[in-house]
Amino acid sequence: MFQKNLFADIKAGVVVFLVALPLCLGIAMACKVPLFSGIIAGVIGGILVTIFSGSKYSVSGPAAGLTAIVLASISQLGSFQVFLAAVVFAGVVQLILGALKAGAVGNYIPNAVIKGMLAGIGIILIIKQIPHLFGYDKDPEGDEQFIQMDGENSFTELVHMINFITPGALIIGIVSFIILIITERAFYKKDKILSNIPGPLLAVIFGILLTISFKGHSFLAVDSQHLVNLPSIQSIADLQDNLFFPDFSSANTSTFWIIVLTLAVVASLETLLGIEAVDKLDPDKNESNTNKELLAQGIGNIACGFVGGLPVTSVIVRSSANINSGAKSKLSTVIHAALLLISVLLLPNLLALIPNACLAAILIMTGFKLTKYAIFKEQWNFGMEQFVPFVITIVVMLVSDLLKGVCAGLIVAVIYIIRDTIKFSFETTSDVMNGKLYYLIKLPQYVTFFNKGYLIKYFSQIKQDSKVIIDGSINKKIDRDSKDVIAQFINNCNKKKIEVELVKYN
Repeated sequence: MFQKNLFADIKAGVVVFLVALPLCLGIAMACKVPLFSGIIAGVIGGILVTIFSGSKYSVSGPAAGLTAIVLASISQLGSFQVFLAAVVFAGVVQLILGALKAGAVGNYIPNAVIKGMLAGIGIILIIKQIPHLFGYDKDPEGDEQFIQMDGENSFTELVHMINFITPGALIIGIVSFIILIITERAFYKKDKILSNIPGPLLAVIFGILLTISFKGHSFLAVDSQHLVNLPSIQSIADLQDNLFFPDFSSANTSTFWIIVLTLAVVASLETLLGIEAVDKLDPDKNESNTNKELLAQGIGNIACGFVGGLPVTSVIVRSSANINSGAKSKLSTVIHAALLLISVLLLPNLLALIPNACLAAILIMTGFKLTKYAIFKEQWNFGMEQFVPFVITIVVMLVSDLLKGVCAGLIVAVIYIIRDTIKFSFETTSDVMNGKLYYLIKLPQYVTFFNKGYLIKYFSQIKQDSKVIIDGSINKKIDRDSKDVIAQFINNCNKKKIEVELVKYN
């Protein structure tokens, strides 16, 4: 059993590595920091954070959702080194949040919003990777922002790429897709030999072979701009040149601490959302310890800040790839991180032959798994109060970012909750007895200003020459607004010849 699980973790680790590599490099490029900073973050997130993590399958690393904050922060602070100092203190704040049990915040995100976030990430992955599939690599692979670095947005990029198709890259992308589809078939998964070769790894092998075979053909050749762009680490001196250390000289400024708190809060929120999403995808239905996760992220970000890495969070794309690839334990995450470091340091020439189109195909397939039609159908069947927040989350994510999408979905979900609370809070009935019309309204345990509108509407429908019984038997508290509405109704009853009886009403 141990050997079987070990091999499953190795396979999953390889797949996550192939997903994480372009994202680590692309996010570093999008943040305009040294490429090796993205790799460092991937390694620390995969090893150090995993060791202390409260989640079995979560994979941490540099997050696309922090790109805009990183760019703005470096600009305000004046240098990457000062920003690294802010990352160190942001990690300390996360440790404090974990100690204060702030991880419980994630428990209050509605399921429809989490499902919408997953589907939204899947759609964004697909849209953002299609240009790379066609050989148009002007925008970094890790950029998930609607307004892109190349001046285009998520949708205009799709139109613009038609003018810049690279035939060789497109062929490699299509072949990669075919391989990935074949490896998902039952016959492949059931074969004792073939099932041991992960589909993404097979796609990358064929991608490298095609890249080599296309050399020398002017029409099909895939030049270096369409291949994985790696930092040059050829010696200890190169490694030292790519390591940056924190500069604490601005720690006495308000701007510095505003950035520290912003980083800590946003990174923590993205992590908690990621952990909630991972638990939804988890086939074992484990419930992660979110407070422990905040502590782990804090440790990881302190380490990243000290050795020149980008800030890390739990990343849904990598985590979902980890689960879908059949990971059995945290070992798969550690393996992916080890592969990131080893490959960049020891196999840079081989990695530099991997075409972006091949990796784009892998990421698009990951996106399809996150945004299946069945998820949309399921939310539709649950009713509008589930489907509308789900769709709003997706739409806002597509035109802004993850956190704004989640906030929008959460607001809509809360509106539905308030509506249902108002609608179903009161028990009301009416009947005619001995020729007189009786109304009964039972107050719930808590009556707030949200109920004010319902009370006004209900009392306005009371007919003359009737009797109203207001039952407060179970009521524990009623706020001033609602009390005033009831008092005003009672005062006006004499004019309408309405008799009022109060039962245990204070």
